[in-house]
Amino acid sequence: MSIEQRETLDAILRQSAFPADSDVDEQRRLLRRVAVGAAAARRRDRDRSRAGRRPNRRDHRRRNRTSPRRSLLPRRRVRDGDAFLAADLASQVGRRTDAKVISVDYRLAPEHPYPAAVDDALAAYEALLHNGIAPSDIAFAGESAGGGLAIATLVNARDHGLPLPAAAFVMSPYADLTLAGTTMETRREVDPLLSREALQARVTDYTAGQDAALGLISPVFADLSGLPPLIIQAGTHEVLLDDAVRLAQQAATADVEVTLDITPRVPHVFQAYHPILDEAAAALDRAGQFLSAHLAGAERVAPATIGQATKERDMANNWNATRPSPSSAPTRDASAATFEGAPVVLVHHRGRTSGRDYVTPTMYLPDDDDPDTIYVFATRAAPNEPGLVLQPHRSQ
Repeated sequence: MSIEQRETLDAILRQSAFPADSDVDEQRRLLRRVAVGAAAARRRDRDRSRAGRRPNRRDHRRRNRTSPRRSLLPRRRVRDGDAFLAADLASQVGRRTDAKVISVDYRLAPEHPYPAAVDDALAAYEALLHNGIAPSDIAFAGESAGGGLAIATLVNARDHGLPLPAAAFVMSPYADLTLAGTTMETRREVDPLLSREALQARVTDYTAGQDAALGLISPVFADLSGLPPLIIQAGTHEVLLDDAVRLAQQAATADVEVTLDITPRVPHVFQAYHPILDEAAAALDRAGQFLSAHLAGAERVAPATIGQATKERDMANNWNATRPSPSSAPTRDASAATFEGAPVVLVHHRGRTSGRDYVTPTMYLPDDDDPDTIYVFATRAAPNEPGLVLQPHRSQ
């Protein structure tokens, strides 16, 4: 493992560190700069490999492009980010597990504070179950705040009586919004990107007056009993290191199978820099092996059982009872394969004739030139189901 690689990455990240007094728009801009830098490194890595100047270091299984059974729910890196910025890291996990990847574009604070993100994540998981995907073929993954949200979604799904996925993988989880971790101070000098002050500025945006110690906000305080096997990765050069350690301890105390994987002298979500950091590629390989083993060995649950459990839960809570039924969803056809791996946005909209409110998971693709533009694809049922067509002037 190269000291030069780590020093180069540290220097890059320090140029984009979040100032303590920056607003949410500034932090989103800085995050995009970090993501653009990572994308440029990936292009250089790909170009060198294609030109034959450097051999491919990783021997991944080719992805099954027909209909892979396993699905992942990657979560965004920070509450200021977006699903597109996490797409590469999600695809790296998918390649190592031979999985189809679904990236959830959940609503962000401060525009949509808690519990919006938690509700959206659960709705995305329910959509997979409603479409007949067995939980044993699903794994959750997430980074930073998305890592915390992945764990919160597991807790939320368990509490709603839903069958749980086969496993979960979280990277540098932001799992304690009370910021009580000891490494907030002990690692502040070596963390090139985050600080207590920068994180504190965004806590109230997300909690909106709720107690930051609630389990669905800060999973380090949640009851984790009954959760599926977890792998938690973090670096020693990040202020959120203690979040990962305490989350693993909480899981172990609840008799959850957990692997805590700490890599020395690397920063927050170091896995995103796999093209230029050997430790990142190795960590992703270990996580891929963990997820593959548990996806392959998970106990199978019949889709009919899943649908019945979800229906009973919806009826008991009368939650989103006006959603379209699973039978109204379009049947998968060959054209759908064209968009495999595309991220998903949860469209909140109102039926044109019924006036009912719906939440519809809808695939989209980002514009190559304009990061603020996305292209949304209507379902095949759209001509017969006007409520499923995204019309911006009617959307909520």
